Amino acid sequence: MVFLIQRSQNKDALAVHLKLNELVAAIQGASNRLIDVEALTEDERRGFTRFMRPSRPTRSSDIDLGKSHSVERRTRSTRASTAARAEPPTPA
Repeated sequence: MVFLIQRSQNKDALAVHLKLNELVAAIQGASNRLIDVEALTEDERRGFTRFMRPSRPTRSSDIDLGKSHSVERRTRSTRASTAARAEPPTPA
């Protein structure tokens, strides 16, 4: 009985993954970096989760529910802030 339930859950999970992959493929500009995330090691997933976690707002009114937390946007944001810190100040 447990085997049948587990098999059914695995089939459902695979169907959900395939549907999500199709949605990502259909959206222009969407990142497909996470399509195979289940193949990552536990440490890689933890690191990725820490990387993707948005900084916490100071007030609940600062939360923007429409703000994207996509992989690509977070990567661009991180690169931009790193580059800004690396640039020497321009003389006035």
